[in-house]
Order: sequence, then structure tokens, then C-alpha cells
Amino acid sequence: MLLALQLGKYSYNLPVRISVIIPVFNEKNHITEIIEAVEAVPLEKEIIVVDDCSSDGTRNILASRKGIKTILHDRNLGKGAAIRSGLSLVAGDYVIIQDADLEYSPQEYVKLVKPIEKGATRVVYGSRILGKGDFLKSSYVANRVLTLLTNLLFHSHLTDMETCYKLLETKLLRSFNLTSSRFEIEPEITCKILRGREHIVEIPISYKGRTKGKKIGPKDGIQAIWNLLKWKWVR
Repeated sequence: MLLALQLGKYSYNLPVRISVIIPVFNEKNHITEIIEAVEAVPLEKEIIVVDDCSSDGTRNILASRKGIKTILHDRNLGKGAAIRSGLSLVAGDYVIIQDADLEYSPQEYVKLVKPIEKGATRVVYGSRILGKGDFLKSSYVANRVLTLLTNLLFHSHLTDMETCYKLLETKLLRSFNLTSSRFEIEPEITCKILRGREHIVEIPISYKGRTKGKKIGPKDGIQAIWNLLKWKWVR
């Protein structure tokens, strides 16, 4: 039996059911492991995998998986587009994004849902900075710059704006009418949360950045800066 909780503008059914969206592009070496890692998390959940036109055999692996929802893009559209596609199938109360490259551990979900179960917020970020994650130097510097700019623009106190682990109420995330197609989805989500004066709770998480196969580069950092400035003023 679910416990109904009413707290100000927040309304919850506990325990929380989460929807995990996994954007995938050419991850045949990791996709089975990450799906099984998500399945092992002791929470009520659904898994939605969005394959962004992989050509390395990832789709063949997905075709053999049972118990997950799958969306197949017929051309490569980007991480943001994959998240937007996945959001159309979400049935859970809350949504979290899971990269397929094993940098983040799905077992962290258990910690992330606790502030929501307590009625403290409807937005939780997993902070790699608070958790002293193992960053590549370039990624660490870029993250610190983008997070600092975010805090200056929105008078916030975040430690990790670029974290993949953003756990949001489904209704709230859908209300943002997301438009980004690539990695600029991260600043778009954060800016719209902060513009709406939503309270973000940050929880320390583990993180181990991989050295090969990264799909984000310097151009994406520049695009993120532009989008932070854009979403500060564009309504």
C-alpha cells in the first residue's frame, strides 16, 4: 500500500517509482552490463533505452533484452533528443538519466530518492564534486567553470551542474518542454529548474570518468556556455 503525502506544492506516493532513461550510441561493450546494473537496484522502476542510431551491434543486443522499453532512432540526433524521446514513454513518478558508459553507478539511486521520499524536494542532483569523483582533468575544469557560471547567473549554490544524475518529478520535467538535442540538455534542465525556483538537493555520489570513447568535446562546452546565457533570459 502506498502512503500519500501532501506537503505544500509537493504531493507524493511513497515509495517512489522511478523511470530510468538510458540514451545509447554505439555502446555494445557496455549496454548489457549497464542494463543489468540498473535492474539490480532495489527500487521500483522501469527502464527505457533510447538507441540513437547505433551501428556497432548495440541494437542486436537490445533486441534480445526482455522487460525494458526500447526506442530506436533512425538517425543520430544527440543525447538531448534521446532524452526527449524517452520522456514520451515515462510512466514513473520520477525520472533519472543513466549514461551507458559505466561512469556512474546505478546503486546511487537508493541515496538519491531519500530526500524525495521524505518530502524535502522534487529535484535531486547527484554531485560528483561532493562525492570526490575521479574526473579527467579537462572534464573537471570544464565542469567547475560551467557550474560557477550557473551559480553567478542564477544566484544558486550548486557544486555539479553537469551531473548526469538529475532525478526530477516527471510532471515537472515535462513542463519544461525541452528543446535541446545534444549535451546542452544539461544546462537547459538546470536553468529551467532554477528559473522556477525549485529547491535542488545535492547528494554525494561516486564517479569514475572513462578515458576512451567520450562523446563530449570542447565544442559542447562552448555550446553549454551559450545555453546558460540563453536560458537565463529566453522564456
